[in-house]
Amino acid sequence: MNQALMERLTTFLHREDNSTLAGTPASQEEVDYAEQRLGVSFHEDYVQFIRTFGGAYAGIAVHAFSNGSSIGRETVTDMTLEFREQCKELPCAEVLQKSYVISMDGSGDPIFINPAGEVLISYHDTGELKVLASSFEELIQDNFYEW
Repeated sequence: MNQALMERLTTFLHREDNSTLAGTPASQEEVDYAEQRLGVSFHEDYVQFIRTFGGAYAGIAVHAFSNGSSIGRETVTDMTLEFREQCKELPCAEVLQKSYVISMDGSGDPIFINPAGEVLISYHDTGELKVLASSFEELIQDNFYEW
């Protein structure tokens, strides 16, 4: 991710009053194990984010392995496996098998990154897939605002 955005995130997430918004940075071993278990390769911007902040709030809740307490305990691995199971009869099933879930919207729809690095959402009530951003970096740039 670009340096200016990482600096903004660092300043925001390291403020004392935002202590519940960032988790423990992910280790390379956690990243490697999750990629192997899910059969995916995490995009480098996502890895940079979670290796720096863990699961953290950046305009949306981004799940990793150890999340900020205000985000919840669900890991990227748990969420991906759960949505793969829940959606196995939906049109998004094939895409989800090759992707990883990093977040959910307010309705419980999975937000995930596909092998091309695009960020998508799958609407469970319609089965529709929609591209939210062309990259993880773009997703954060479009959604992150300091308070």
